[in-house]
Amino acid sequence: MREVPMRYVKANQVGIVLCVLLSFLFNPPLILGALWIIQVVGLASGGKLNLFVRIGKAVLKGKGTETQAAELQRFNNILAVVFLSLALISFSLSWQVAGYLFSGMLLLAASAALLGYCVGCTVYFWYKQLRAGRRIGF
Repeated sequence: MREVPMRYVKANQVGIVLCVLLSFLFNPPLILGALWIIQVVGLASGGKLNLFVRIGKAVLKGKGTETQAAELQRFNNILAVVFLSLALISFSLSWQVAGYLFSGMLLLAASAALLGYCVGCTVYFWYKQLRAGRRIGF
């Protein structure tokens, strides 16, 4: 199984958090649109062309030992693109509250991941359990 260095995962999360915060202060559709492009290009290239990962590779020196499964990273990126898409669609329809809600949910998920709790990982686990025909216990 392919692994992604956690420091690059964190670089992407920091980029998401900063862009969403900037979108709350300035032009949400413009900044979220740029973030959407960054995430889609990264998703399509397997992370190789993600701007935040490329910046992380240039800035972060040394080797980190912690990794994350590439499959899980891809799932989390898909979730980010979905929330960004929903936010952008909402803003384009002048549904400001929904746009801020979707971008806020992405901000909370990325912030929680930076603090050590991966919401996307939990959703991924539930998804895998459901696909395997297992019940999810709470």
